[in-house]
Amino acid sequence: MIEELLMAAAGAGAAAVVYAGAAARVVKQYERGVVFRFGKLRGRVRSPGFTMIVPVIDRMHKVNMQIVTMPVPAQEGITRDNVTVRVDAVVYFEVVDPADALVRVEDYRFAVSQMAQTSLRSIIGKSDLDDLLSNREKLNQGLELMLDSPAMGWGVAIDRVEIKDVSLPETMKRSMARQAEADRERRARVINADAELQASKKLSEAAAMMSDQPAALQLRLLQTVVAVAAEKNSTLVLPFPVELLRFLERATPDAKKETGAEKETGAPRETAAHRAPEVEIPPLLGDAHLGSRAAAEDAIEDLTGTSVEPAPAPRREPRED
Repeated sequence: MIEELLMAAAGAGAAAVVYAGAAARVVKQYERGVVFRFGKLRGRVRSPGFTMIVPVIDRMHKVNMQIVTMPVPAQEGITRDNVTVRVDAVVYFEVVDPADALVRVEDYRFAVSQMAQTSLRSIIGKSDLDDLLSNREKLNQGLELMLDSPAMGWGVAIDRVEIKDVSLPETMKRSMARQAEADRERRARVINADAELQASKKLSEAAAMMSDQPAALQLRLLQTVVAVAAEKNSTLVLPFPVELLRFLERATPDAKKETGAEKETGAPRETAAHRAPEVEIPPLLGDAHLGSRAAAEDAIEDLTGTSVEPAPAPRREPRED
């Protein structure tokens, strides 16, 4: 009798262990447990830790509460300005209501993926190419709003949506490269023109200052010579401006003395242009040319204002008969 009781106790104990093993569940920290009893949702969601369910009667589903990173396959579409592009994105979402994520939608991951692809195509068709390339933040916010509205009914919250890459056709890439090159060339020309304008203003001011002080031009010329000579050139071309020559002429002591003498005497200095030309008349032979000689002397005297002394006539020897 005692042995039968012991055997019954041992069997009951074993059954209790088996039951406890079948009923025991462990929910991890990043999970939540949703229990269905006879297919009906139990109201309380099991929190992380150790929990018990009724074996065979209850079924518990664990839902991951971590943020899920889901890549959206590249979608090809035509923008509002008729440019064919290929865009891919990534969606970050998390489950906020485990019961709704299991009850309201069959597979919330697949549903979010399909909704992201559809919304991405819609955004491509409503946007221009420039918006896709430069105004992505605004497009990301639009995608997030389009996904968040239906996802809230599924117990899912969209945390963030990012457009990763925009692929363009090769012809469009070449066109954009030419456009960027032309724009940079335009800006370079504007900068060069502005530099020329500023340089011309500074040169005008420098020329006005040098006109007041001629010595400044000489100093500037010497600086230029020093700069050119520093290059170790074998040939040095040195231009002399007219202003420098005039400055040197005014600074010459002989010129000052001559100028002072002219001021004292009141008569201009005689130059080669004011001198009377010296005319040499060859001697004429015979009496037959005396008349023409006198006429020539008169003509020279009229032109030059200087009398010409006639050359002595050759002495004639008497002929012997």
